[in-house]
Amino acid sequence: MKTWKTAVKTSEPLWEVCPRRVRAVTTDSARYGREAVPSQVQSVDRAIAILYLLAERGSDGLGVTEVAAELGVHKSTAFRLITALENGDLVEQLEERGKYHLGRGIVRLAGATTAQLELSTESRPICRNLAAELGETVNLAISDAGEVTNILQEYGSSAVSGRNWTGQRTPLHATASGKILLAWADDESVRQALDEDLLEYTPHTITEAPALAAELKKVRAQGWASTAEEFELGLNALAAPVRNASGDVVAAVGVSGPSYRLSVESFAEVAAHLVQGGREISTRLGFFGFTRRARSSN
Repeated sequence: MKTWKTAVKTSEPLWEVCPRRVRAVTTDSARYGREAVPSQVQSVDRAIAILYLLAERGSDGLGVTEVAAELGVHKSTAFRLITALENGDLVEQLEERGKYHLGRGIVRLAGATTAQLELSTESRPICRNLAAELGETVNLAISDAGEVTNILQEYGSSAVSGRNWTGQRTPLHATASGKILLAWADDESVRQALDEDLLEYTPHTITEAPALAAELKKVRAQGWASTAEEFELGLNALAAPVRNASGDVVAAVGVSGPSYRLSVESFAEVAAHLVQGGREISTRLGFFGFTRRARSSN
């Protein structure tokens, strides 16, 4: 049986493969059984198949009857699935009782995905250079539902066997990248962060709201953030902001290493490298505010 992965490797349209896979998974009770494939998973598979069907059909669209026939399900099932997708703006009907097409929500999701992919792509060579210069692990992190998520990592010569932070979620208040993202966050996000219980990870963690507010003010003033064993004992880190074309801080580029190598005394020198790296990434993303400010100050 073909799968979605094999379809990607061939020229066969995905919608021709997805519906057959969905039919097999959702109707072959002898193989899977009712308990092995919960109805929620069936619905997700079918909904995904509908999106691929509509993507392939393009401006022609599909009606409920056609969708039901492609999926091998009853019209009422197809209608319920389409209605759920429509409620999420992923599918829309351009005319009353007309055929269905992909909705505006797809464009928003695609835009968000493209932005993150662009961020990783444009940041990678800069992060690699920083890791080579500093000899330590360099990460790119973004804000994610009140926490920090690391989306890219490059190892320096001194950190070949270092810890992999990619995909790891870490706290805003106890990490250098988190402080950067929080320092330039909107007022509501900052207020929520200050109102929450600030967990203590080590004896050095900032756990009082006034102290954190003062720290964020310092970060904005100097243009970089640091932590000295605030998240893990023996681990120090620094970070600098990354801006998009509009000038918004969308990520933080950071470096981390053992406190005996990445010492507090070295912070200012290391921070200069990170700030420059953050500016280079920002420029690659279309932000040229640094150049404008530099010219105006001359």
